Amino acid sequence: MGFDSVILDWMVEHRVDWLTAVFWIVTTVGNTVSMFLLSAVAVVALLRVGRRVDALVIAGSMLTGWGVMNALKFAFARERPPIPERLVEISSHSFPSGHAMMSMLLATVAIAVMVRSPHPWLHRPVLLVLPVVAALLIGFSRIYLGAHWTTDVLAGWVFGALWGLAWICAEKAISGRSPSAGR
Repeated sequence: MGFDSVILDWMVEHRVDWLTAVFWIVTTVGNTVSMFLLSAVAVVALLRVGRRVDALVIAGSMLTGWGVMNALKFAFARERPPIPERLVEISSHSFPSGHAMMSMLLATVAIAVMVRSPHPWLHRPVLLVLPVVAALLIGFSRIYLGAHWTTDVLAGWVFGALWGLAWICAEKAISGRSPSAGR
């Protein structure tokens, strides 16, 4: 726990009230329920414009990703950081961070859907980077608030991105279409 403890101690020593308030908002907005609400809105919007395959990728990856996240938490059964440093009251296991995993998963599939969009304005780099920036901020908020060890968040980001990429690759292999083809 050397690396994780060093990072947590540094975060605790450098906390300031205004930044703590900002990260409380980020962590609340970036929770798993919010990720599912965002993905549900995206799925409905995609279905309305006839992009059923993209809707399936988002819905399928999020639902199965949630199951994978919970299975990993159960398998590793890692304890969270200690209470004095932890500003968030949670009773579930720590590894991997669900906030980090689900936000990066949604970011990954959202970017793929944006790239495949027939609307060129969605291909702008500044828009494509926003989901990743949001996922990074959400994960960082979990470290700052002491809800997770740094390695929980890093693993969450990696597992989320990989699960999203697995769904994107599986869809591409099944459909035989190029990843940039609009649907």
